[in-house]
Amino acid sequence: MDWNKITNIILVIAFLVLLIFVILGLYQWISRKSLKKVDKPLLFMPIPLALMAIVYFVFDKLIVVNTRPNGSGEPSFPSTHTMVTATIFFCVAVILPKYVKNKIFLTVIYLLMLVLIAGVSVGRVLANMHWVTDVVAGLLFALGFAGIYWLILRKFSALKK
Repeated sequence: MDWNKITNIILVIAFLVLLIFVILGLYQWISRKSLKKVDKPLLFMPIPLALMAIVYFVFDKLIVVNTRPNGSGEPSFPSTHTMVTATIFFCVAVILPKYVKNKIFLTVIYLLMLVLIAGVSVGRVLANMHWVTDVVAGLLFALGFAGIYWLILRKFSALKK
């Protein structure tokens, strides 16, 4: 099994899920004729994504904590695949109840996202691209970004139905 390819596919799936929410936000902006009328969860979604991009830049370009176990010499901390996938799915999990009302379907989506996060996390280690600490750090950063997103939405009462 080529875990590197599998984790790349999972990363693309995460970006496609994010694209759905970007399109929804653009649709709301155009149809409602005002950026102020776009749902707050969609409007604030770039905040955790920007934080994630900053962390990626810092650890990829400025502070190299460790390198990949495969000997390539590339920075490996934190696992970008894990951080990006988990950040997108955790943030989507925060706002999904606003857009999906069917509890069974919502539960299935949550489980699928957890399986994909687990798959990318384990897969990056099995592909010899990251150390376990890289993956754990990616997950912790993602939880932090989603937590910040959740706090912002609570502050603006954007989690109400």
